[in-house]
Amino acid sequence: MGDKKVTINKEHFYSRAERIYSAWEKGEHGFDSVESFVVTVGNNDNPYTKSSAFHTWLLGHEIIDTVLLFTKKRIHILGSNRKADFFNPVVGESSHGKVPPVKAYHRDKSDKDAANFQKFIGFIEGAEIGAFIKDKFDSEFISLWNKALEEKSINKVDLSIAFTHIFAIKDDKELALIRKSALATTSVWSIAKNKYVEIIDQERRVRHSVLSSDIATLIKQTKLPGGKYNVDTSYDPIVMSGGTYSFKWNHDSTESHLSSQFGTIITSFGARLEDYCTNVTRTMIIFPSTEMEAAYEAIYATEQAVISALKPGAVLSDVYKIGLKTLEEKNPKLVENLNKKELGFSTGIEFRESRLSISPKCDEKVEAGMVFIVYIGVDNLPNKTSKGEKGKPAAIALSDTIIVKAEGDNEILTEKAKARMKSNLIRFKEDEEGGGAEKENEGTSKSLGRGQRSVVLNDQTRNKTTNEEKRKERQKELGKLLNDAARARLAKQGGGSDEKKVKKSNTSYKSYEKFPQENEVNNLLIYVDRRHDSVIIPIFGIPVPIHISMIKNCSQSVEGEYTYLRINFNTPGSQVGKENAAFPHPLAHFMKELTYRASNVKEHGETAAPSGNLSTAFRLIKEIQKRFRTEEAEEREKEGAVKQDKLVLSQNKLNPKLKDLLIRPNIILKRITGSLEAHTNGFRYTSLRGDRIDVLYNNIKHAYFQPCDNEMIILLHFHLKNPVMWGKKKYKDVQFYTEVGEITTDLGKYHHMQDRDDVQSEQMEREMRRKLNSAFNSFCEKVSRLTNDQFDFDTPFNDLGFFGVPYRSSCTLKPTSSCLVNLTEWPPFIVTLSEVELVHFERVSFQLKNFDMVFIFKDYGKKVQMVQQIPMSSIDMIKEWLHSCDIKYTEGIQSLNWPKVMKTIVDDPEEFFEGGGWGFLDAGSDDENADEESEESDAYAPTDDDDDDEEESDEDESEGEESESDSEEGSLDSDESEGKDWSDLEEEAAKADKRREMDGSDDRDRDRDRKRSNHHKGGPPSKKRK
Repeated sequence: MGDKKVTINKEHFYSRAERIYSAWEKGEHGFDSVESFVVTVGNNDNPYTKSSAFHTWLLGHEIIDTVLLFTKKRIHILGSNRKADFFNPVVGESSHGKVPPVKAYHRDKSDKDAANFQKFIGFIEGAEIGAFIKDKFDSEFISLWNKALEEKSINKVDLSIAFTHIFAIKDDKELALIRKSALATTSVWSIAKNKYVEIIDQERRVRHSVLSSDIATLIKQTKLPGGKYNVDTSYDPIVMSGGTYSFKWNHDSTESHLSSQFGTIITSFGARLEDYCTNVTRTMIIFPSTEMEAAYEAIYATEQAVISALKPGAVLSDVYKIGLKTLEEKNPKLVENLNKKELGFSTGIEFRESRLSISPKCDEKVEAGMVFIVYIGVDNLPNKTSKGEKGKPAAIALSDTIIVKAEGDNEILTEKAKARMKSNLIRFKEDEEGGGAEKENEGTSKSLGRGQRSVVLNDQTRNKTTNEEKRKERQKELGKLLNDAARARLAKQGGGSDEKKVKKSNTSYKSYEKFPQENEVNNLLIYVDRRHDSVIIPIFGIPVPIHISMIKNCSQSVEGEYTYLRINFNTPGSQVGKENAAFPHPLAHFMKELTYRASNVKEHGETAAPSGNLSTAFRLIKEIQKRFRTEEAEEREKEGAVKQDKLVLSQNKLNPKLKDLLIRPNIILKRITGSLEAHTNGFRYTSLRGDRIDVLYNNIKHAYFQPCDNEMIILLHFHLKNPVMWGKKKYKDVQFYTEVGEITTDLGKYHHMQDRDDVQSEQMEREMRRKLNSAFNSFCEKVSRLTNDQFDFDTPFNDLGFFGVPYRSSCTLKPTSSCLVNLTEWPPFIVTLSEVELVHFERVSFQLKNFDMVFIFKDYGKKVQMVQQIPMSSIDMIKEWLHSCDIKYTEGIQSLNWPKVMKTIVDDPEEFFEGGGWGFLDAGSDDENADEESEESDAYAPTDDDDDDEEESDEDESEGEESESDSEEGSLDSDESEGKDWSDLEEEAAKADKRREMDGSDDRDRDRDRKRSNHHKGGPPSKKRK
């Protein structure tokens, strides 16, 4: 059990023990013949014993040198002090459901446990006790216990078949572990297959035993998402080729070399993750004949028939008959060489359960939740190539691990390790020419041995397709799936998503008693009630209350002896772009504005002029409006924000902690540093001034760690599920960072490339970057361990980064495993890929240097996210990245009005999907590409008219020229107009110079002739021209 103190999982123990006592109560599978049973475990070389499986299944651990005695009244446990303490969480005097109380006893080694054995034998009711008779252990403690039973003449009754049925039906936790085990198995097969191809291609000599050892190492080093698991091999991997084959699971891989000639390579192996086994067997066929291909297809069809026949209620012997019948129908010759012992068996903690095998003599029934390994093997197959060459006999074997489902098709856990023949077929691709060419190169090919030979899988030979074609095919599939999924999603939402939150109308006074009884109201003056945010105005001699939210604005003006107060009210349609939620009856009659006039003249006996009431009302209305709008803005900020749970502080002094961190956004007013510390259920940031900011694990949607490689800051970024109020604002992103190096540089400072201070500062900065990366990375790893790997940090991929403008400035966008982010600039840019419906590229044209990328989300009510000004050089890389993430993308030349497009979809989604759904983007891009091609062809296709025009222009240029030199110049012009290269023109000029030298003409004669020709230019044409 190791040095670390381990205790039993109470919930796990009681749930499994409940199943045992339920079966015991029903008396199923031999339980009715015993009143008690005992399980003992000792040292044994065999990892697959029923006793060990019992301990792993019930206790979660294998605890050797212990006695577990189960009676219907109590469970008794005997072990050393530490092993007995392992059961403390379940020890007690009370029952738990059908499980009786548990009592643990400490061993007494002074008398070699003789007294304890007698005490335990006294607990046994009757002269028989259930046990696993076939399990033998090399342990003095177990031997003494068996001897004590024999002395008391207590007979053992085998309960193996009873626990076989209990272990066979897996619960959800067991199935989750088996799925993880299958994932480890299939991931190793993809590596092994590529290695075989590489060995055969390079004609390397590698032994079967070496390959088996390499596969075992790969299995043990497998890392799976979701936590750390104990992964081992179910058995030593088996690699066979070259005519020597065996279908025994204990077969050792031989020391012979892997056969790279025509034939088969059989590989069998399985991962054992947390003691749960899976298996896969695959056969790679090298340069097969048509008979070999037919045999493979028949065996594959037989395996699929057996998998389909394993349904709840089916008898295993009948499943065997179905497999045999399928093979007879597909290829009768293979039946005599079939491994007829069994076609599979149940698996789990024990790799092979012989009592639940798919064999002709097994009459057990299949039940939902069982896990089977289906294995079909045929040997002694005639081995010929397509050219008729004979080789050693070959064999073909296929095996998969499946889960029996109660309804629907069974789940094939190892399906990712493709079993189709086209995925496991190897051919030699040789450069062959015609028969004459072969004869001519016969000597050369002999000297080069096998010549230019390369190994390719079958699906890469004749039908080899480019990455672009594969992407297009996959994108077509994704387009269909996208439309179907979106349609189904919107249908499930129904009308519920259209419901909008209606803002309640603000009421001034809910009852007449709250109406103010002030002098201004009684005297029919304007009264501002700041307590109820209302204004009481007289209309036709009646004081009418108006809530401040209904007043759009007000203005005051003085004209002569009068002061005017104009009040404008909110009415339906007066606020463009805003909803009319404040008007429960929008079709009623509304008052738009009111104007009041009062005299500025103070009458005799009055303390103030009448206009003073209007001035006071104007000032108070403005104050209340400002306060009310501020409160409304704060309420809008609070919408969607959640109140986090209370942070549970950890008192451990070794909590993961980072110091000297700055925070973004500026939640703390002053720019001061602080420390970030991880606690039990979240992080706490404490500034030097004492400000505290808590971020809980359960509210973090994405956590990122961005190293300072090629960056000026190193940071930890948290993108929250729900916004949180810090201060008076809500935030959905919070970032903790440290600046690395100088953000700004003094250009006026003198620098020299050999300056020692500069070299030293660069070295210090490089060392500081390394230390910061190490400290932040260590913090992330400690947080993962603290949370048992439930919380993990994601790191952006720098190699896949590209430039773009998501907001106002250009920045580098970097993909992560689940997002596309830019964390260096603020505000941050984060797009969660699981929320993206599809991606559309706009302004995609070879004539443009940049294009735009639009993210359409699955929530059609959400605004689309656009990234602009992405260089065209990045489009292929982005397409490949989206293709690897199984995200549909389209492209087009035009920019679309996305708010209008999304509104059209949301208004009538049924009509949108009936019209082809998102296919309109594909159709648009195809049409645009076709238009581009037609435009290019029109632009570059010469016509006969153009040629005629060129010839006529050449003739016009040559008119009036008599000398040979002029005609030569004209010919150069015509050549240039025909689009010859400079190199061609230079060659022609050099040839012309050589001809002139051979004719003996010198430069002076040419100059004289040129002058004469120029003298006659402009005159009537010569007779020769006529």
